[in-house]
Amino acid sequence: MGLWKRYGRAVLCVILLGVPFFFLRTASRDPSRYDELDRLLLPIISRLQGWIDAPVRGAAEYWGEYVYLVHVKRLNDRLQAENARLRAEAARHRAEHEENRRLRRLLQLRVETPGELFAAEVVAKDTSPFFRVTRLAISATDRTRIRPGMPVMTYDGLVGQVSRTFDDYADVLLTVDSRSAVDVMVERSGARGIARGTGQRDLYAARVEYLQRTDDVRVGDAVVTSGLGCRFPAGLLVGRVVSVTRREFGLYQEVEISPSVNFSRLDEVLVMAVGDADRPNCRPTSARPRNNTTTPATPPPAAAPARR
Repeated sequence: MGLWKRYGRAVLCVILLGVPFFFLRTASRDPSRYDELDRLLLPIISRLQGWIDAPVRGAAEYWGEYVYLVHVKRLNDRLQAENARLRAEAARHRAEHEENRRLRRLLQLRVETPGELFAAEVVAKDTSPFFRVTRLAISATDRTRIRPGMPVMTYDGLVGQVSRTFDDYADVLLTVDSRSAVDVMVERSGARGIARGTGQRDLYAARVEYLQRTDDVRVGDAVVTSGLGCRFPAGLLVGRVVSVTRREFGLYQEVEISPSVNFSRLDEVLVMAVGDADRPNCRPTSARPRNNTTTPATPPPAAAPARR
């Protein structure tokens, strides 16, 4: 027992080192020179190789897949970051393209419209509980040029007019506001009327008043500014007819229009800065338009009886 404790470890090391040596000697020899020891060791070597090869190969495969997945994950993360960057860049380019398109249309409107026009930026919007814009606030580079009553427009049509000014911005009265009144005409037939906003908080709409029952008005007709009244330039689109009601009684028909301008998407507008006297083709107009008819005179009010 004492000898084993003394020499056991050394003998075990010699055996463990010698066995692989014999296995290696047998595996590397020419099969034609095998002896009895080699033929004895070959089945043992084959079985040991099978036992060792399966787990080693499985571990290698798992390790390869792990390394591959790590590489794929890193590549996927890099591609996702690149995709997000390209998406942001594409969105920025789309926004720049849309801004460029809007500014080009405003520039074209500025060239086509007679009179002095200057650009203004929409800086605030008041909305109703139904997400309808009820008021705009604009600001120009030279704020001193903005005056109440100046028309506000875009390439899509008439927005409204400046209602009041402050130090840094000005309020715009929209064409759909109940306080707004614009002298208009039906572009197809020339019938004149007054477009007055309905003031509805859930719908952009206006009514054309004082259109006689005999006037030719159809759904889809374009309604433009008449140029009369020395306030708005002629031919500016206000909206399109969405409903026409002709009753069996009364002088006028009921016409409702939908505005041509999408107030919720306004970013830039043009303001006409010329005065009434300098407005091109400016012609005065009566308060209540007619088509080839004479406005009957309103009789004076009866005098109040004298007190005794």
